[in-house]
Amino acid sequence: MTTPQPGILAALPAQARFISFQLGGDTGRLADALRDLRDEVDGLATVAGFGQPLFEALGRVLPGLTPGPVVPGSLVEIPAQPFALWLWLRGSDRGELMQRERRLTQLLAPALVRQNSVDAFKHDTGRDLTGYEDGTENPQDDAAMAAAIVSAEAAAAAGDPHLAGSSYVAVQQWLHDMDAFDAMGGEAQDHAIGRRRSDNEELDDAPETAHVKRTAQEDFEPEAFVLRRSMPWIAGHHVGFYFVAFGCSLYAFEAQLRRMSGAEDGLVDGLFRFTRPINGAYAWCPGLADDGRLDLAPLGL
Repeated sequence: MTTPQPGILAALPAQARFISFQLGGDTGRLADALRDLRDEVDGLATVAGFGQPLFEALGRVLPGLTPGPVVPGSLVEIPAQPFALWLWLRGSDRGELMQRERRLTQLLAPALVRQNSVDAFKHDTGRDLTGYEDGTENPQDDAAMAAAIVSAEAAAAAGDPHLAGSSYVAVQQWLHDMDAFDAMGGEAQDHAIGRRRSDNEELDDAPETAHVKRTAQEDFEPEAFVLRRSMPWIAGHHVGFYFVAFGCSLYAFEAQLRRMSGAEDGLVDGLFRFTRPINGAYAWCPGLADDGRLDLAPLGL
């Protein structure tokens, strides 16, 4: 049985780099490039995920995987930018992450070419740049495993035991309007989130549009728990949040996004008053085989 990539369940690193790749001009070398990648990825310092375009290029289908978020009836724009490969580089030295990115990009070319790269970091104790703590309701220990990792039973039901130990991931890069956020004032900011920034306590009188009410994981049927591993990013004068949610399927993320977007009941999440997603996509993160390398059997490798 495969085991999860340990970086998925580990604490956030001090520094990170999120990289997406699209198919390049030489797809004939795709299988060799993925075998080379398998030798480089340990699942801890580097977490890897594969998007639907890659499966299509290899003539494979993975149960439950789609290119990215599509929300019929959404009252806000939810852009999608599917990718073939997604890498989460984890570490403590930005220079080392840059060098690792260069090495991996050269290794994969020309079968896969870099699409986007986001430099991220841990802020304070795990806060967004607005000052609010992220991941307060994250499941812990066994509950985190159940939320984020495909079980052996679910893999057997899907007809592929190699899915056990793997994970689905939803990623979105959000762009903040900090001037709009500042103009809201402290009380309106707390009500948009549904928690006090000062002590992270949930507000009993928060409006129904507050983010914590829109995404209360236990309020869905079935419950919609995800394991968040999001981090802030800065690029020049642009700032935001790189949202990462691991799940045993994509159901929980999509249920939350439907409600946030207003598609479910016409109420749009308070987050959209000062931030918005500028891209988003889905990927599947394989488990590690007994030899510690990525189990690429679902890709036919």
